[in-house]
Order: sequence, then C-alpha cells, then structure tokens
Amino acid sequence: MTSTDDLKLPIYLDYQSTTPTDPRVLKAMLPYFFDKPGNPHSQTHSYGREAQDAVEAARAQIAAIIGSDAREVIFTSGATESNNLALKGAAQFYGNEKRRIITTTTEHKCVIESCRNLGSNGYDIVFLPVEKSGLIDLNRLAAEITNDTLLVSVMAAHNEIGVIQQIASIGDLCRRNGVLFHTDSAQAVGKIPINVNTMNIDLMSISGHKMYGPKGIGALYVRHRPRVRLNAQIDGGGQERSLRSGTLPTPLCVGLGAACQIASDELVQEAQRIGDLRDCLYEGIAERLPDVTVNGDLNHRLPGNLNLSFADLDCETIMSALPDIAISSGSACTSNSIEPSYVIRALGLSEEIARSSFRFGIGRFTTKAEIDYVIERLTDEVVSLRARGTTHRTVAR
Repeated sequence: MTSTDDLKLPIYLDYQSTTPTDPRVLKAMLPYFFDKPGNPHSQTHSYGREAQDAVEAARAQIAAIIGSDAREVIFTSGATESNNLALKGAAQFYGNEKRRIITTTTEHKCVIESCRNLGSNGYDIVFLPVEKSGLIDLNRLAAEITNDTLLVSVMAAHNEIGVIQQIASIGDLCRRNGVLFHTDSAQAVGKIPINVNTMNIDLMSISGHKMYGPKGIGALYVRHRPRVRLNAQIDGGGQERSLRSGTLPTPLCVGLGAACQIASDELVQEAQRIGDLRDCLYEGIAERLPDVTVNGDLNHRLPGNLNLSFADLDCETIMSALPDIAISSGSACTSNSIEPSYVIRALGLSEEIARSSFRFGIGRFTTKAEIDYVIERLTDEVVSLRARGTTHRTVAR
C-alpha cells in the first residue's frame, strides 16, 4: 500500500463541489475585514472611497478573464442567484414580446427550477435532451428555435460529468436568430478559456467558490451592446445598475477578483497539470478494474473532472468503504438524495449505472501522491467488495 506519511487524510477530490480558498486570495481579502472597513457605497469619507476602489478593481479583474467591459459585471451572491436573475429577469422584461425558453435536461437544479417556475407562469419551456456523450445536438437545438424564442440557456461546463458544450457554436446560432444566450459558467471560468464576445454570450453566471475564491460571492455578466435588459429580483437601494440591490461585501468582491486574476495568469499550465492527473487516475483505475464506465464525453471535458460507474456496486457502498477519500456521488445540490443522478439518467444510461456513478474532482492543490493513493485504495476496495459479493443496495422508496 502507498505510504500515507506525507498525505493529509481524507484526500479531497470534490473540487467541482467547491474549492479551497487559495491562500493568495485570502491574503488579498484580509485587510477589508478590519483595517479597511468602509462601505463601498459611502462616498463621504476615505474609507468608503477606498472600498469602492477595491470593488471596482475586482470588477475589472473579473471582466478581464471573460473578455468583457467592467461595467457589464454585476456582483451577486453566487451562480444560483445569477442564474435566477438572468432567466427570470430576462423573461419578465421581454415576456410581452417572446415567451419561449430553451434549456437542457442536464442543467444545474437552479436553472431547471427557475425554468419550471417560469413555465408555471405561462412561459413555453423546452428541455432539450442531450446525446449519450452529454453534448447537445446543435441541429436539434436549431429546430427548436422559433420566432417566439427569447432565450437559450446551456451550461458551459457540466458540474457533474464535466462535459464542455460547444459554447461558441451555440452563441453563433443564437445571435443569428436574434435569441439571447445565457450560460451557467460556474465550472468553466478560470478553468477553460471563455470570451463573451467571440462566443456571442449575452448573459453568463460566475461563482467564486468554484475557482478558489470565497463562498457567498459570484457575478452575472450582462451584455451592454447589443443591450440586454433584465428585471431586478431584489428591491432596495438600486446598487449594481439597479439590477441587484444590497450593500456589496467588499472582502468577498476583492476575493473573487483576486481569484480571477490568479486563474487567468495560471490557466494554461494548471489545466495541463490537472488534466495529466485526471488521465493518470482514469488509466490507473481502468488498468486494474474491469467494467468501469466513463460517464460523459472523455475528450470534451474539464481537465479536473472524471465521472465513473462501477458495475455491480452502488456509490453508497463504495463511499462508505472509503472514508479516507472525499469524492461525490453527483452534484452537491442533490448528493444527499437517495435517488440516482438525473444527469446520468439523462444520458440514456440505466438506473443501475446512475446509482453507481462517482464524480472525482481534481484541482489546484491535488498532488500526484494523492492520485496514486486513491488508485490503489479504491481499486483494492472494489476488488474486495466484488469478491464478497457486495452489490447494489436496495433503496427504500
């Protein structure tokens, strides 16, 4: 067995759920908790102006990583709020003109539930199925676009299966048809190149804690030219271009900005290193175990994501046997559910495969020694469980 002398257990492999805050990000944030306590909306003294300058510098850092103008970046509490604001805000503003919204069956729950909410209020919602690879069929998307289509919402990189959609092609299709294009890019920004102009993105959601920033902060990109209009979802003092009222949390804004700057500076080399670790993990497991299935396209995929299913074993059984490895049975928003992953089922796979699916999330602080340990520990346990005849548990319904 690989030595654990230099390893911190449990090993964290759930980077799609959340990332540790980078110490460099924390260092940038700390002064704004005490030494620089100003409210960025108070301009009558130097503390307030100092806070405002810090917030605007952070806004510029976020804009730089996505290729936008800083004025197009709206701070929110995270991607869930950003998705709600984008979808509901656009629907409410343009609802008298167009009522059709197209999304996919594998979107994050906050997009799916926002669309269902709009559907219950008279909007025509289309849940587009995906291929077995997790990718959407562009021809099928084009066929669903009508003169009444307001918006298309497709996740850039999937939180559970890691699949990267053809965002530029989708954006081009939407632009040519006069349709707004929204993308939940919580998993994509800082991990793969994103440019809102070359990709024709009109609305884009960002999350701080998915890219080594703090929890509780995110952003929504809102295109200015051609201008996209939204109805605010929070009433108050009219901050953030009257789209998101409330006092901005200066330390969190600074943290998100710093996280974007670091990610931008290190994106290429980090993607290569993390991708190599992902490939090492998959090859090490596949060489030792038969009947391992990769869920989602292995080529069009986030560098740090690997979603596998092990025949005859459910995720609960394996995870219970591996308390020293922090992995996930699916999306963090549904991982406490006893139901099989709706995302895996949407790929056309069986309930048995869905119940046995695992998400390995590799990130900035993952080491080769940790990957070697996981390969040996996991494969030994799966072999042992299969030898003992331990199969899928019966789940009460």
